[in-house]
Amino acid sequence: MDLQQQVKTDMEGLVNEWKMRDDLNPNDFFVIGCSTSEVAGEHIGTAGSEDLAAVIFAGLKDLKKATGVNLAFQCCEHLNRGLVIEQAAFNPLVHEEVSVIPAPRAGGSMATYAYKHMDNPVVVEKIRASSGIDIGDTMIGMHLKHVAIPLRFAQKMVGKARVTGAKTRPKLIGGERAIYSSQPENKSCN
Repeated sequence: MDLQQQVKTDMEGLVNEWKMRDDLNPNDFFVIGCSTSEVAGEHIGTAGSEDLAAVIFAGLKDLKKATGVNLAFQCCEHLNRGLVIEQAAFNPLVHEEVSVIPAPRAGGSMATYAYKHMDNPVVVEKIRASSGIDIGDTMIGMHLKHVAIPLRFAQKMVGKARVTGAKTRPKLIGGERAIYSSQPENKSCN
């Protein structure tokens, strides 16, 4: 099987696992970090491929269609890990738009492909995503809400790149008297 077909098969498996988990909520941000170089079996940042990005993008569009999440494609470190999102998901009270257009050598092939193929894309400096996927050890943690929970998948690779997923949960605040379930308890605060 050629690499593009392998990546397509891998993405189908990964997207199906996300759908079965039922962790994704409509309109939440889902951040994607992806090194197409790593997917091809090369060192990150050395062999980017918009052809591989196209296959990965197609799988993620399927995830968006099935779950209603907003996709956010992380750029490489040359663009300070900015993110490509669709204008419809942009909120000026939360996001700061930056003036840049990703390119394969400054942004990465995945973010470049996403920018070219999303509906009215914008690049923002940061987001606070509820979940995400890291394909090829690109370090998406800076764009996840606290508290991140790593996810394990049966589909551990996309092409030749390792895959790590994450979801988040609200912080547990308080202490021994705090209640963390929706069942009211009869304790006085006095």
